[in-house]
Amino acid sequence: MAAKKKKQKTPRILIVTPEITYLPDGMGNMTNKLSAKAGGLADVSASLVSALYELGADVHVALPHYRKMFHVDIGGFINDELLIYKSKLPDDRIHLAEDRIFYYQDRVYSNSEQTDLKIALAFQREVINNIIPTVKPDLIHCNDWMTGLIPGEARMLGIPSLFTFHNIHTIKATLATIEDAGIDAAEFWSNLFYSWPPYNYEESRDTNPVDLLCSGVFSSHFINTVSPTFMKEIVDNRHDFVPDNIQYEVASKYHSGCASGILNSPDASCDPETDEYLVERYGVADHFAAKRNNKLHLQERLGLDVNPDAPMFFWPSRLDPVQKGCQLLAEILYQTIDKYWNENLQVVFVANGAYQQVFHDIAYQHDLYKRVAVCNFEEGLSHIGFAASDFLLMPSLFEPCGLPQMTSSIYGSLPIAHDTGGLHDTITNVDIAGNTGNGFLFESYDSDGLVWAIDRAMDFHRTDDHTRGTQIGRIMQESKKRFNHAVTAQAYIDIYQQMLNRPLVDEVFEK
Repeated sequence: MAAKKKKQKTPRILIVTPEITYLPDGMGNMTNKLSAKAGGLADVSASLVSALYELGADVHVALPHYRKMFHVDIGGFINDELLIYKSKLPDDRIHLAEDRIFYYQDRVYSNSEQTDLKIALAFQREVINNIIPTVKPDLIHCNDWMTGLIPGEARMLGIPSLFTFHNIHTIKATLATIEDAGIDAAEFWSNLFYSWPPYNYEESRDTNPVDLLCSGVFSSHFINTVSPTFMKEIVDNRHDFVPDNIQYEVASKYHSGCASGILNSPDASCDPETDEYLVERYGVADHFAAKRNNKLHLQERLGLDVNPDAPMFFWPSRLDPVQKGCQLLAEILYQTIDKYWNENLQVVFVANGAYQQVFHDIAYQHDLYKRVAVCNFEEGLSHIGFAASDFLLMPSLFEPCGLPQMTSSIYGSLPIAHDTGGLHDTITNVDIAGNTGNGFLFESYDSDGLVWAIDRAMDFHRTDDHTRGTQIGRIMQESKKRFNHAVTAQAYIDIYQQMLNRPLVDEVFEK
């Protein structure tokens, strides 16, 4: 009897995300350029949806209907950012949660925790009550605290769920508040995480707040964060800012084999071959002269000494002393410039934040305006900074993922960073003899550690043009292959297939 071919049903994936596009925060994130993004989640969501659809997967996406952000003011035409999805997905696969609280928001997150909670509950109400029953997914992928109740519902329904948390921010709400928003939490209340162990539903409803982020971790079948090392740092309790309950639940998932880390990727527009902000675009073959021309332009624009051979260090991240380590640079800035005075070392800041005035004061006190430029964040200027600079400064105390260090490697600017989180996963020390590495990592989180790394960078800068140019070209080429949305999307697809225990696209087999 002849073999008979049969088609296996393609799994249906529902991606639930509160972010879809860009939100400028003026804090130095070079991917902030449009109007409705709060972080890397928007990029990951867009690339993942596109990759799944191109593979032929039955992918659906649930989003709040931010009418003001999704439409231009005149004529009501759909904005290009929503069309990122619509160009890939038919309308029947894009599910916009409807509620007036979304319609007039001009950003994903407000400055009010109460407003953010209302938005989150309205979004989850629509997903739980309407979108899940309509889509009937085989797997649900939720993102961050604004979707933290949905894995509890999914577990009750017997649907596998993946919960991705991009940061540690959370909000708490009682069952009474959740139910007043239209979510029947009574049916899955035991799948949520409370401020203290619940005795029963009645006892907990009004007085025992639910932690939304921790509930997502607790009730989902699999979790991931945005870098493998940051995941391990949480498990090992390395960070004081991670609440004990979240640390414990993440560690439990990790030790059960149900947790991983997946790196985000820079925006696809961050490519020196196509970047319209640059004075001269370039690739691996012609980077040397083009980077010098971009440097000359930036030096003239910012009033620095005009010298294409001057080693230029670039600071692209918000000037936040709690996380970003800018105080380490402030401690050594004058001494470093003095140490390398004859080599005309220059430092360019394109970033806002609490420490900006400190660097203005240092430049003023020591009259360093020909060597130090401190500028407010500006998208185009930030792009030119990546192209013009030789090195990037990122001495963060902690970094869940980080994008500037990946972007700088693509542009041929070598990152100098503290060995932590996503920085550990994306940077290795340059070894010219071994033809490996893409930057300079220091282990001790203090100004001496940063001095050591800057000295190693200057050693590299002193090498001959051919050696330095060859290494930069290699780093650019390797980074473009490694740090892109296709790689990130494939890592998520691998988790989906592991959770479903079968491929995501139609499979033909003999019976």
